[in-house]
Amino acid sequence: MPKPDIYVSVDIEADGPVPSLHSMLSLGAVALDTSGVELGEFSVNLQTLPAAQGHPTTMAWWKTQEAAWIACRENPEDPASALPRFARWLNALPGQPVFVGYPASFDFMFVAWYLNRFAGENPFGWSALDLKSYAMAKLGVGFSETIKRKMPPAWFANARKHRHVALDDAREQAELLIAMLRS
Repeated sequence: MPKPDIYVSVDIEADGPVPSLHSMLSLGAVALDTSGVELGEFSVNLQTLPAAQGHPTTMAWWKTQEAAWIACRENPEDPASALPRFARWLNALPGQPVFVGYPASFDFMFVAWYLNRFAGENPFGWSALDLKSYAMAKLGVGFSETIKRKMPPAWFANARKHRHVALDDAREQAELLIAMLRS
């Protein structure tokens, strides 16, 4: 019998656009069953990679996000210990973890690279659920027209302020997913 899907809303913060050239600074994840019941959360701030450097454009942007920068630099852990712990958390979920992101392409490439590099496995496999693409399909509009301000207000009834704090933003995405699934 196949394992049930467990939606894992993931958000990361990074100091540039490419894993290994740049570092993932923070990782937040919220796990939900298909009915929207929260099953747990995971959060960690990470030490930067020794050979990586912050991208100038990204670092300039971080200077405009003081509170978020402070939050993602508190108590950073070595990825070599944090990512195996994240993999164990994912593997302990009562079903198959399904990566959920907005946009999934950015967050997934960092998470996949870090999990493979530091945990030796990626429990998500090689696919992810992109909420923007899902919204495009639900709304029947083009990809470039699929922006939050044009989405149904009901999808944001419990909207949180997007703070660029990984766990908070992962929870915001999880709430959006559940609203989309229920509409």
